Amino acid sequence: MNRKEAVQYISILLGGTLVGTTGFLSGCRTADKKRTFSGDDTAYLDEIADTILPPTNTPGAKAAGVGAFIVVMVNDCYDEKEQQVFFEGMNEINRLSEKQFGNSFIKATPQQRHELLVQLDKEQKDFMENKKQEQTAHYFRMMKELSLLGYFTSEPGCTKAKRYVPVPGKFEGCIPYKKGDKLFA
Repeated sequence: MNRKEAVQYISILLGGTLVGTTGFLSGCRTADKKRTFSGDDTAYLDEIADTILPPTNTPGAKAAGVGAFIVVMVNDCYDEKEQQVFFEGMNEINRLSEKQFGNSFIKATPQQRHELLVQLDKEQKDFMENKKQEQTAHYFRMMKELSLLGYFTSEPGCTKAKRYVPVPGKFEGCIPYKKGDKLFA
């Protein structure tokens, strides 16, 4: 099974919430795109994802190549309306960063990036609580969900952020858990 098949299966298991309802109902497909991602866009998405999942004692989202994953998912699984919201959100993050800090998101300090994304996370929570069914998800929610999905389905996410068992043994229904233990991959 390759990575794309695995992501499709995970999306089906999670009810399609990570790739949008249209993507879930019609399956991942290549939509007619008005805009494509550039290499700078991929690097920009890597920085956003790395701010959401920074390196600690495990590699961060940038090391896992999450920006490239997001590009594939948005191109292949989001409909035109969702893609438009996503691209506008990328521009909005830069606009907000320039307004608040006088620099683009890429040039902002890690603390400034974190501060901005915390504000956007609060904004998206409020938006999602009051969202009408026909509206697409908030752009930052899309970015955050794709960052998490991309990271935890990547090799570093599965093998270093979780307890990785390459060849699982028998089923053990009750394993003692100590606070701070990693999840099993």
